[in-house]
Amino acid sequence: MLYHLFYPLHSAYGVFRIFRYISFRVFMSILTALVISFLLGPVIIRFLKRLQPGSNNIREDVPERHLLKSGTPTMGGILIILSFLSSFLLWARLDVYVTWVVTTATLGFALIGFFDDFLKLSRKNSKGLSMKTKLKFQGLTALAVVAILLLCHFETHLQVPFFKDFSPELGWFFVPFAILVIVGTSNAVNLTDGLDGLAIGPVLVSAFTYLLLAYVASNEKISNYLQVIPVSGAGELAIFCGAIVGSGLGFLWFNTYPAQVFMGDVGSLSLGAALGTVAIITKQELLLLLVGGVFVLETVSVIIQVFSFRTMGRRVFKMAPIHHHFELKGWAEPKVIVRFWIVSIILALLALTTLKLR
Repeated sequence: MLYHLFYPLHSAYGVFRIFRYISFRVFMSILTALVISFLLGPVIIRFLKRLQPGSNNIREDVPERHLLKSGTPTMGGILIILSFLSSFLLWARLDVYVTWVVTTATLGFALIGFFDDFLKLSRKNSKGLSMKTKLKFQGLTALAVVAILLLCHFETHLQVPFFKDFSPELGWFFVPFAILVIVGTSNAVNLTDGLDGLAIGPVLVSAFTYLLLAYVASNEKISNYLQVIPVSGAGELAIFCGAIVGSGLGFLWFNTYPAQVFMGDVGSLSLGAALGTVAIITKQELLLLLVGGVFVLETVSVIIQVFSFRTMGRRVFKMAPIHHHFELKGWAEPKVIVRFWIVSIILALLALTTLKLR
């Protein structure tokens, strides 16, 4: 918005040329989202406490010590959504289609998460939307996002890490593939959101990594040098990721152990969908498996646990997702959280090295 207000004045006042630089708008989106989070955080937490008096929003399939957190307000993802989308739309170009694609994906999945959280609160238990219903609405929302991309003549080539000249054309297979990326990432982040600050840490790392990847894809010279598929409008995605980083840091201030507020599905589902959509548009879908390796690990641990129990009647882990396994092994909650953050940072660094290993 500010770009459209001030950049046209650059011919008369040279200082307004600064609005054309993606780097300036990225830094400002981070700072703006952070400030909004700090200002709105206490207000939203007080509101959520009044909205959820005496509610039991702790899942039943968790270690017993988590029952002590009962009464901590959930739906804190509202703070994240308000801060990062307002900051993003303030600093992004509104005449670029990717701006509205990522906004649609985020709001669509946030709405699904909101209804899930609302049902849990109204029923005063941890059961919201059924998994079947949730997946159906997630699939339809992701399909709408993919349809918008295709209507805008989006390239459906797949960038394969470690290979210079191998970029297969997916054709119509792009549709189910992209839906899987968006829905899968959304639910993977949701599964990771089980400890105070656990999910937001890898989200921050992933968002910052894709900020760099989006910036590379937006710059023709850099993308050609690194042999990355250039993407029109990718610079706005860097601003989008910057806003996620700023709002995530602000949310972490209130969500760090012991948490004053939980993210809830409204936050985890929307952030996962946002990351998945950015990965698709920047043509770095496969790299998300490495960047979001913590999310992959959490999801795979659940799949292994369910498969093992149903086929052999045995559990591989003490409890799934795997962060609960480490808790039951005696790791303190902060130790699990910080070590998962460290793993996430290492994986992100490894992912960035693939830009040169081709």
